[in-house]
Amino acid sequence: MKYDLEERTAKFAENVIGLLRTIKITPLNSRIVDQLVGSSGSIGANYNEANEGESKKDFYHKLSISKKEIKETLHWLRLLSTAEPDIADKLKILWSEAHELLLIFSKILSNSKV
Repeated sequence: MKYDLEERTAKFAENVIGLLRTIKITPLNSRIVDQLVGSSGSIGANYNEANEGESKKDFYHKLSISKKEIKETLHWLRLLSTAEPDIADKLKILWSEAHELLLIFSKILSNSKV
């Protein structure tokens, strides 16, 4: 079975959006929510661009950006957990998936040195 990382990253962003739709936006969480939507969606967008890279160097660069976006997403998930403790358990599930993606992307990058 071929593992579809494009689908997995898209599903992750959709799951983030789905959870964020359930909370009330407040002055405290507004910026966190905006940043989280952006960074979680950027993971897959940059991965898709990497797959269409014009060279191995381009692939590596775009994949590196995806990895940075995963790390940013982990940061915002942590902060949202503090701002919205009622959904902390659901955020931990998303955090776990983001962490798994980080491990996968790190492995791909370590095997793809330019």
